[in-house]
Amino acid sequence: MKKYRLTGIPTWAVQDRPREKLLSGGVHALSDTELLAVIIASGTRNHSAVDLAREILKSVDYDLNRLSRLSVNELSRLKGIGPAKAVKIISAMELGTRKQHFRKAEVTRITNSNDVYLIFYPLIGELDHEEFWILMLNRANLVLNKTRISQGGLSGTVIDTRLILKNAIDNLASSIIVCHNHPSGNKQPSEADKKITGSLKNAAAMMEIKVLDHLIITGNGYFSFADEGLL
Repeated sequence: MKKYRLTGIPTWAVQDRPREKLLSGGVHALSDTELLAVIIASGTRNHSAVDLAREILKSVDYDLNRLSRLSVNELSRLKGIGPAKAVKIISAMELGTRKQHFRKAEVTRITNSNDVYLIFYPLIGELDHEEFWILMLNRANLVLNKTRISQGGLSGTVIDTRLILKNAIDNLASSIIVCHNHPSGNKQPSEADKKITGSLKNAAAMMEIKVLDHLIITGNGYFSFADEGLL
């Protein structure tokens, strides 16, 4: 009978195996590759789970934001990753997003642009299309409500100033902050972004409503009109 030589993670020293390493040193002791390997759970005949995890991360330039946007079909095209493993990866990434959303949704008073970012990144930071939102505040900068104004395509969405102001008035807002995302990852405002911000600020002033800021959110940060002195 032909004998096969055992290869892969089972042959590693116990302290180097991702699962055992997590149990002994805690989750923070694991690299991104090792964490992904734990999720994948098993490799192929010639490649360990760590090998597969490394190839997955390499395919997205080790960018976890890009990984979270991959579909089941896109992940399944990678060698050694079938639909079952792809579903595990997507589910784990979504749990991370929901955890982040749950914690950040607790922001109720706006003190700076980062507070706004913490509210909206879980909603629009990783979308593959543009959305435009409005955050409504009272005189104490407490959040009254947030509403999606429009949803568009990859490169833009239609902004209706009248609809924005109607939502602000209906919620008795003293001030508003508008926010949209750039799926391209480019945080810099376009000329159209600058124009709508100026028009909205002027229109809101006639209603005695302040436009405190306009944030452009991407998968790797944000741009604040107020922070950059553009309001």
